[in-house]
Amino acid sequence: MELTPDTFESELQDALKSFDRFIICIDKTPDECRASLISLLEKAITAYVNREPHLRHGIALDKQITVMLSQCDKDRPLCGVYFNLSSPYHKAKRGGEPG
Repeated sequence: MELTPDTFESELQDALKSFDRFIICIDKTPDECRASLISLLEKAITAYVNREPHLRHGIALDKQITVMLSQCDKDRPLCGVYFNLSSPYHKAKRGGEPG
């Protein structure tokens, strides 16, 4: 089975619904979120297809989104989309780096 972002259209649509309804993101509009999800899916697919035999996942992420493809007993891998929640009000650690 050839994996493409279209393979995971259902997961993509669910993630976009969640983004639109629950996520406040200053850096991404809903259209930019869709483009990011497609790009990250392509990268996760590449990582998944080219993974070492003992590894089970393909992962791609940016500052706001993580996409993970996980090997399972079905025809296609499981696809998880995670929104990396953060706040611009989060206190910085010593040395000026965000915590």
